[in-house]
Amino acid sequence: MGRRSRLNGEGTITLRKDGRWEAAAYVPTSAGTLKRKRQYGRTRTEAHAKLVRMLEQANRGIPVADKSWTVGAYLAYWIEHVVTPRRRPKTVLAYESAVRLYLVPLVGTKRLERLAPRDVLALLGRLRELCLCCARKLDARRPEEVQCCSRGRCCGRRLSARMVQLVHAVLRNALQNAVREELVARNVAKLVQVEGPTYARGQGLEPAAARGLLATVKGDRLYALYLLALTLGLRKGELLGLRWDAVDLEKGELSVTRSLQRIKGELVSAQPKTRYSCRTIPLPPFVLDALRERREQQSQEHDSCGEEWLNTGYVFTTAVGSPVDPRNLNRHWYATRKRTGLDGYRFHDLRHSFVSLLLDLGAAPHIVREIAGHSDLQVTLGVYAHASAEEKRKALTQLSELFQ
Repeated sequence: MGRRSRLNGEGTITLRKDGRWEAAAYVPTSAGTLKRKRQYGRTRTEAHAKLVRMLEQANRGIPVADKSWTVGAYLAYWIEHVVTPRRRPKTVLAYESAVRLYLVPLVGTKRLERLAPRDVLALLGRLRELCLCCARKLDARRPEEVQCCSRGRCCGRRLSARMVQLVHAVLRNALQNAVREELVARNVAKLVQVEGPTYARGQGLEPAAARGLLATVKGDRLYALYLLALTLGLRKGELLGLRWDAVDLEKGELSVTRSLQRIKGELVSAQPKTRYSCRTIPLPPFVLDALRERREQQSQEHDSCGEEWLNTGYVFTTAVGSPVDPRNLNRHWYATRKRTGLDGYRFHDLRHSFVSLLLDLGAAPHIVREIAGHSDLQVTLGVYAHASAEEKRKALTQLSELFQ
């Protein structure tokens, strides 16, 4: 019987001088060329198994990467060339922070094609075990040496479930893009499930409390801002980013097209949260009156400042015309809620109040969703809807009357 010859494309397996076995074969790469790729194993069987997997991948039409990436290098490429051109600045900042603080220190040195589900599980487990202050001290060179509060007392605060979920989501999205670019054969982060955070149901103001709030801020230069938050459900960034060219006092309409946010220490006028956030809202008469008063008030401030006035075009500005910083609005809200007896309420709860009160008045949910700018009706009904104690009492009374 003749000696069996090795066929073209079958690959070779040889013993190296360092004792490892090397399997090599020519396979197509993502650059469209043939390249000799090598796989290594401690035994001939292990090297042969890796060679078979590589050849099977090539037979399925999945090319191998023409460049050997580390996870950290690919994440940097992904942030610069994929995320930044397509996402909002605030989203880019959140992704960059997750990559820089957690992903690069813990898995950044691993080879992209060798990242396994167990590595993702170890990453998430590490994030859950470290307290907040120690998680920020991760060293990219020796992250395994960082022990939770090995020096001093533990701060007791852990990374939130939402942050752990975000880190996992960033890695999953990056690996999905690597699959599309045919750099890896599968998305290993998709194989690892992460329990999502439990959100507290938003608390809304009762009608009497909402009227009391408006009475408290009546005469304040930000009265119209609070009125828009309660009657139109605009988000904080949408209120501060509202410009006069988006308000038509003749037609009685308001267009939400921009959102003012603080990004890396600077105020930035960005696109709203989602494409559903861009919307046109009709203005009730009393809201129109408040906006006309605001315009007249701003005109008086302009006259007082003279040449020092900053003509930014925003509806809600400081006394010299500059945009209102979101942090300053928070300070104004803290003082206002204390005077009104609304301690514990967030400014965002005014938006909750708008949705809840409008639904309580019998407005159709899909109309409320369009006014609020929600992308999903379930968000309107599940997260923002808030039944008042009076409404619950009324419903149970009606049920009792039915049985009686």
